[in-house]
Amino acid sequence: MDLDFTWAWIALLLATFPATMAVANLFFVRPPRGTPAGGTLVSILVPARNEEAHIATCLEHALAARGVEVEVVVMDDGSTDRTAEIVRGFATRDPRVRLETAPALPPGWTGKVHACARLAEAARGTHLLFIDADVRLEPDAAATMAGHAARTGAAMITGVPRQEIGSFGEAVTVPMINFLLFCYLPGGGRAFTRRPDMAAACGQLMMVERKAYEAAGGHAAIRGVLHDALQLSRRMRASGFGTEVVEGASLATCRMYAGFAQSWAGFIKNAREGMATPVGLPIWTVMLAGAFLWPIALLPEAWAFLALALGLALRAAVTLRVREPWWTIPLHPAAVAVALAIQWTALVRGLLGKPAGWKGRAYQPDGTA
Repeated sequence: MDLDFTWAWIALLLATFPATMAVANLFFVRPPRGTPAGGTLVSILVPARNEEAHIATCLEHALAARGVEVEVVVMDDGSTDRTAEIVRGFATRDPRVRLETAPALPPGWTGKVHACARLAEAARGTHLLFIDADVRLEPDAAATMAGHAARTGAAMITGVPRQEIGSFGEAVTVPMINFLLFCYLPGGGRAFTRRPDMAAACGQLMMVERKAYEAAGGHAAIRGVLHDALQLSRRMRASGFGTEVVEGASLATCRMYAGFAQSWAGFIKNAREGMATPVGLPIWTVMLAGAFLWPIALLPEAWAFLALALGLALRAAVTLRVREPWWTIPLHPAAVAVALAIQWTALVRGLLGKPAGWKGRAYQPDGTA
């Protein structure tokens, strides 16, 4: 049998696996729906470190919430710009806004996790909605997420906001978030999959029911991690609580990074707690490169062409569903290559003991600052 034919056929099989998974997840992962229970108070919690470019817009959208009572608490985490000043201005005009100042980072904690833990302590709500400072909530987001939690009984509701992408560097990095979620996570993170290792969450948009959050140990139980959303969702499931990923494009919008350098640094920060492990990454490399990169090398073999077409169709289906820019679809092979480069770089850096850095802080491979 011709060797190229054999490899092309294998590539098609590797592309068929995520396609089959995506068909199911595009059905399972839906927008949230439901009405909050009486007495619900949603605390919208924003950890902020040098966010003067985003914080005003973030607060304006959070305060436009309807359908449920909200408060907005911002934790100024050592900002050296006008972040705190801007939040104080909002607080003087609207009593729903409060500014808190994070204490010094204790040993063994990562910065955002510590800020989120302190935010949870300061919050008064029955539900805690953690968002990043660059997230812009839709008016019904808080009510709908709290209502979905009440309807389903899930203790955590999370979703990926609609990602605004304004550069080539973002186009070959950011879309992989939704692609991996829909194409490689069994059940798409829905609550009927109870296994902690199949949990998923997006720290940009994550609501937890307060009592369940406290029972699971909250952020204090994951104090040394960088990928806080993923680890908290696993912790919640391990403690017996349901967590659910919903379609987030209708709930919020976010421009995650500006350009390739920020994207690379941001994704490499979290990689060590995801794919970038000595055992897992070789497997991921075979699955991703074999399905979406190797077929290019095997063209014009017919099976390779079919594998490539299936991969692009799969990417198109996910991209259009989550309302990301259509022009990023043809860049999918480049996005896969960059994703693998990020993961391998993170793995090598970790094995060499090099710290990961973010917003002026450096963290060792064990998460210590």
